[in-house]
Amino acid sequence: MFLVLAATAAVTASIVSSARNGQAFAEAAPLSSFVSIRDVAPNVKAPPTRRGGSTGVFTVDCGTNENGKFSPDNPVAQPGVRNGAQHVHDFVGNLSITADSSDESLAASDTTCRNGDKSSYFWPVVRIDRTANRQANPVGADAGTLKAAGTPSMSCPTVADKLPAISARASAEVKRNLELLDKQIAEANQRIVTTRGQGGPNFVNNAILGPLRDKRVATLDRIAIAIGREGTRPTGLVSLADCDLSYDGAHAGHANQGAAGAPAANAVTPSVNCPTVRDRLSGVPASAVDEVNRNLELLDKQIAEANQRIVTTRGQGGPNFVNNAILGPLRDKRVATLDRIAIAIGRQGTRPTGLTSLAACTLNNPPPANPPSTPSTDASELPGVQGPNLEIAGNIGGIVRPASVKIEYRGNPTTKVVPMPRFLRALTGESKPTSRGPANARNSWTCSGFADRLSDKYPICPAGSQVMRVHDFPSCWDGENIDSDNHRAHISFPDANTGACPAGTRAVPQLRISISYDIPVEVQKKGQYQLDSFPEENHNPSSDHNDFLNVNSTRQMAKIANCVNTGRRCQ
Repeated sequence: MFLVLAATAAVTASIVSSARNGQAFAEAAPLSSFVSIRDVAPNVKAPPTRRGGSTGVFTVDCGTNENGKFSPDNPVAQPGVRNGAQHVHDFVGNLSITADSSDESLAASDTTCRNGDKSSYFWPVVRIDRTANRQANPVGADAGTLKAAGTPSMSCPTVADKLPAISARASAEVKRNLELLDKQIAEANQRIVTTRGQGGPNFVNNAILGPLRDKRVATLDRIAIAIGREGTRPTGLVSLADCDLSYDGAHAGHANQGAAGAPAANAVTPSVNCPTVRDRLSGVPASAVDEVNRNLELLDKQIAEANQRIVTTRGQGGPNFVNNAILGPLRDKRVATLDRIAIAIGRQGTRPTGLTSLAACTLNNPPPANPPSTPSTDASELPGVQGPNLEIAGNIGGIVRPASVKIEYRGNPTTKVVPMPRFLRALTGESKPTSRGPANARNSWTCSGFADRLSDKYPICPAGSQVMRVHDFPSCWDGENIDSDNHRAHISFPDANTGACPAGTRAVPQLRISISYDIPVEVQKKGQYQLDSFPEENHNPSSDHNDFLNVNSTRQMAKIANCVNTGRRCQ
């Protein structure tokens, strides 16, 4: 079933981000960002089901993030960029996923989903901040302008460390194109400086980010062609084309701050940080490429296994548990794998030296050396709020764990669906409606018992009703690609009125994720709950979004499609 929303004005929220310690910080969302759900007119309408439509629903239970897998990574929108989101996500499903995950490592992971679905589903957390003074941050004359700390710069996914083994004959051409990628980023950064203050709200997106993405697509394609002449052409490089703005270098690893600017307790799930290997191998003999690639994939799987163990053993052992039980064994495995890579290359060429120096790994976002003895006030007072809290870039307060998460694969009202391809990436909503524009923003907020309306503002619910977020994903696939340069072009939304997919696309099961929260009514009325966001969004409720990476097996996805097409309710 698809949702048709009556036209509503986008929420007007203050988008002035302040600077603390030289970093961009989001201010609290104003009270005007909150609305009584009773004041929202019914606006949800489902297109009528036609003959030949698919009406089944397949439900997946992946839990409510009981494992506490929190991360500021976004592996769909910002692959390869650690802490790229500058806000924290809840993750359910795949246990090993990070910004650096490969498809092979995701397929080897375990999952929180009861039916074995290894897909990853993730969305920004909701927090309660009882100290928020919404009246002190009204919408004012500065609304509609962005005041972030310092000059923004480009944050692009790295490429050299994502490539397979490169043959000697392709090495020079690949190197030239990698250097060209660096030059393109430098030119874009220069344009940001020289054009600051020019154009309207979409100037940077249209005049700098868009052209940069187009250049990167062409350059990445040349890299793939060069590698493919001597071996297997790499797929998926287009996922690395899209860049974003970093307003204070936070994409490289943002400092954690509390409400007063002091370091806060770090609750983000640590992940393994290993030296890159792929970019250290140049000119691999053609006869060794396949063996080297097998061992590079093994290195990725070893990291994924370690990341999974970090999640599943959280809270176990003493202060040296991770070093002794996870990082130590990982180092030993990497030494053996790196040695096999050196031997394979050495059979037909000069054996590389020093690879074993890349064996030792550390942690991204390690837990604090001296964690607080008591949790935050909200964590101790409110049911369902987890502490200690990762507080990053003005995203402060106790993280509220969902009361329930419903993941559904649904049909199309006009036609049968085809299975999604494995490793399909999809996202819904717009994390940056302020800087990118609201075109992709979608109303997602409501309350239980009010399924006939969705709002672009935080809802204030009646007593006994839960705060809800309902995210419908695009479901019209281009029939070929699992990702695209902007992470949207390969899969689009059906027509809002008819539910029909655009010409040239095929309907796949439509993913809907419904998230419910128990938030005290007085907290709602005071405007003391909010969504994690990028600093410049200042917790704008229109910045709500959700991401999905399909790791269902081919057999399982066929089962989902069959359920949907035969009009059944399955799980």
